[in-house]
Amino acid sequence: MAALPGAPAGAATKDPVVIVAGTFSPAFANEPLAARLRADGHPVRIFELPTLGTQDIRLTARALRTFVDGVRSSTGAAKVDLVGHSQGGLVARAYVKWYGGATKVDSLITLGTPNRGTYVANLVSFLGFGSCLTVVACEQMSIGSSFLDDLNAGDDTIGAVRYTTIRTWQDELVRPVGQATLYDGATNVLVQDPCFARVVGHLGLILDGTVYSGIRTALAGGPVRLSCFAL
Repeated sequence: MAALPGAPAGAATKDPVVIVAGTFSPAFANEPLAARLRADGHPVRIFELPTLGTQDIRLTARALRTFVDGVRSSTGAAKVDLVGHSQGGLVARAYVKWYGGATKVDSLITLGTPNRGTYVANLVSFLGFGSCLTVVACEQMSIGSSFLDDLNAGDDTIGAVRYTTIRTWQDELVRPVGQATLYDGATNVLVQDPCFARVVGHLGLILDGTVYSGIRTALAGGPVRLSCFAL
């Protein structure tokens, strides 16, 4: 991408990264991840889910479209990278698939995202609801939902966007953990494959140094590698 306003002439800059927060995750909860990205030279914005992720994921994806267009306009960037935690990964995928993101996104990374759904009982227990009731997004993240059937119809990977998923055996929300994977050329990373002793929970995916080492290499566009002892 071209140098951003204020950068030295001829200087190459990295794509802005939009962190797409998870359910009930306020923007400030994602600041540790944002700080790591900024230290690596990425302009960073955090997209907090409207209604904190209780509304229809399609509506949230449309709001992300507006947010990304604002980031591109303010930075002068042609494209952004998206890092979506939990439901945020579904929002990012919906934006790319249905709302024009395929031409505006270089790399899409999901962290503990129920790409193929999660058991409703586990989900609602984790969030403390007791049942989905009127929480539309909760229903949409259940295994076999019509939303996920539509999102996963056809290719999982859209256009030239690079897709990476990162998941962990200790995820309390996405069960079974294989539900976090994507097909059709996506890079799927299980933290404990190279780092068998690393303990990372669902919320830890936005805090853990080993996970971040995978995010960093995915954003660089090369093979995704994990540093097992990263802080």
